[in-house]
Amino acid sequence: MSTIFDDFCREATAFINPTDVIKPLSEFPKICITTFSQNIITEFIENNDTKIIANLYSANGILPVYEIKYDNMSVGIFLSRVGAPACVVGLEEIIALGAKKIIQFGSCGILNQPAVENKIIIPTSAIRDEGTSYHYIEKGDEIGAEPASINIATQCLEKHNIPYILGKIWTTDGIYRETSNLIKKRKEQGCLAVDMECSASLAIAKFRNIPIIQFLFGADNLDAALWEQRDLTDYGFQSANKYILLALELAVEFGKEEHK
Repeated sequence: MSTIFDDFCREATAFINPTDVIKPLSEFPKICITTFSQNIITEFIENNDTKIIANLYSANGILPVYEIKYDNMSVGIFLSRVGAPACVVGLEEIIALGAKKIIQFGSCGILNQPAVENKIIIPTSAIRDEGTSYHYIEKGDEIGAEPASINIATQCLEKHNIPYILGKIWTTDGIYRETSNLIKKRKEQGCLAVDMECSASLAIAKFRNIPIIQFLFGADNLDAALWEQRDLTDYGFQSANKYILLALELAVEFGKEEHK
């Protein structure tokens, strides 16, 4: 049966474009880090020497974009809103400001606990069970991450002796519609975890030709007879420094690629 997503529009220029409302800033950081936890952002900003260099505006409020100097390079840091549509709008505007590479991280629901326990998850592909990605690339069940970005991530994790696993992610718009049958099906398809932004972020990165590195850490557990909330409401705050430092080290490795 045909759906609205069957009719992909290939026009590169839209009626309203990010560059119509966002003007590029000179000296804007070429590499930007984003996460979904306000607490992680707040903790980092309060304990590090940063400055606000831009703002992203919406009816939800203002999202500051911060700059930090790390290892002799300028890195941008900003909060992404939860959910594929809002997240992608933020990425669009960050790219319009001048970002050339993105590092994105956040929590996820675990679908394969034995495989991912105490490991960082590097997405290699994502099932597109959301709507936003279909406005950026042709229809398809999955979207793959760029091998070059995966390689940078794995090399960085190995360099710092951080356990990790590569695998598929299930991205869904319907956090309260993750039924038992759907969970079973996604596990059978090889998904390690479930989130709400991975596939859409990969799609905009592909459309805008912007490299993106993603990593996820487990929060709640869906790989059990009953849902285990665990530290879902913490959103990674207990390990905030570890995740931010990993993202900054990834930024350093990302930056090195420009000089090869």
